[in-house]
Amino acid sequence: MNRANLSSLDFALSPINQGLTPERKIELFAQMVRIRRFEQASLKYYQSGKIAGFLHLYIGQEAVAVGTISLGGPDDHFITAYRDHGHALAIGMSMNECMAEMFGKKTGCSKGKGGSMHFFAPDKNFWGGHGIVAGQTPLGLGLAYALKYLGREGCCLCYLGDGAVNQGTFHESLNLAALFEIPVVYVIENNGYSMGTSQGRSSSYTSCLAQRADAYNIAWDVIDGSNLYEVRAKTHIAIERARTQHRPSLLEIHTYRYYGHSIADANHKKYRTPEEIENHKQNYDPISVFRRTLIAEGILTEDRAAALNQAAADEAAAAVKFADSSPAPSLADIRTDVYWESDHATPASKIGRHFFDD
Repeated sequence: MNRANLSSLDFALSPINQGLTPERKIELFAQMVRIRRFEQASLKYYQSGKIAGFLHLYIGQEAVAVGTISLGGPDDHFITAYRDHGHALAIGMSMNECMAEMFGKKTGCSKGKGGSMHFFAPDKNFWGGHGIVAGQTPLGLGLAYALKYLGREGCCLCYLGDGAVNQGTFHESLNLAALFEIPVVYVIENNGYSMGTSQGRSSSYTSCLAQRADAYNIAWDVIDGSNLYEVRAKTHIAIERARTQHRPSLLEIHTYRYYGHSIADANHKKYRTPEEIENHKQNYDPISVFRRTLIAEGILTEDRAAALNQAAADEAAAAVKFADSSPAPSLADIRTDVYWESDHATPASKIGRHFFDD
């Protein structure tokens, strides 16, 4: 367990952060701004009826996805839950393919069949986007097991919310990760409220949720999710532990969502006070915190920050136009992208019965 009491300056001076060039720091800032602008555009067009289904916004949590994913290498893999837009953009997916997916269009990353909760990019080692609470946790374990089995020096970062820590499948995954020494890093994005119930009312714990890892002899840590440098510094330790020792870790990153669990969560301003929400916006917003940090370092100016913000807004607006003008899937498409075997006429496709057989 790494529980050192370090300051923000210490995290900035950690080796993994000292290796960041000024240009790379600007890129990380721009990634967070792009996520924020993409989410704001998504909210607008959900409310106008262009996007259907559920919409879980990532606004307020940007430093978690950007900070952790920025540490990824060629043999590292990523999997998350239904609040997946931030991870998708941080991994390098385009706004066009993500927005088109939410619009239900054929040009979407899942060809319009997955929607907001099911973004995938296998070519970028990004495996979703899963709607079942904690359903991704054994899948992340399996990805990490495959890496060890194949002799790859990589790990799987598996993200979950604070509400998922009480699901049995997550605890089964922790048990197997420890028993078989699997290179998986579980990342709890703790925004405090699960769907709409505070952590104190939904989970039994002593000091924090990550401490549950002690029961499985797994290393754990707690991270300030508003500080990009701290996210990177502490996550890097866990990733290296996985890569070099094949040992799992459990990280709890404290963060905050400004909107409801989903846009359908109409009571998000009732179970949280306006003062609480405003306090996080003013003092712990990850974009504002990193902007102030980079300005203090002499790397960023307010004018440059404003220009990056406008560029991200323009990119999001262009993605909306792309999505709106893209074609919808055809009726014939209902039979494709369901089973790999059927799409590729493998021998397995000739065995058994598929649900769309007449």
